Amino acid sequence: MAENTVDQTGSERYAINVGGNASGQFTVGHHNTVSRTDTSNSAEDTPTADLAALREEFARLREQLPTEGPLADQARENLDDLENAITAPLPNVSAMHSVRDWFTRKLPYLAAAVTGLIAHPVAEQLIAAGGAAVVAEFQRFFGSDLA
Repeated sequence: MAENTVDQTGSERYAINVGGNASGQFTVGHHNTVSRTDTSNSAEDTPTADLAALREEFARLREQLPTEGPLADQARENLDDLENAITAPLPNVSAMHSVRDWFTRKLPYLAAAVTGLIAHPVAEQLIAAGGAAVVAEFQRFFGSDLA
């Protein structure tokens, strides 16, 4: 049971009584923001089939990379960096952003595919598992909410 009162100074006061078999968290007050991050889906905890599906997408994109010319080696290195950034125990969002920008500038015809890897459902699980700071950085760079 919660009771909201105003004291002599005009400040709101809350009286909370929790009884019985209660567990979990609660928030009291006005204008509170509550966020929850489930950290049980790191790369080590992500099912092998899910990680395999993400790695298959990386393999498909590798087949589309240039094999000759001045950008061939850089493209492979950047794609490797992206895969490592997404699947690291603590995903590296700034590296993801850097790689995406490199492809946008140097190989724009592949930029959408690279963005698709970053937005892949398994990548989003791994990013979310990185915790609130990683999610906030992802949202700052890519402007999207993770499911």
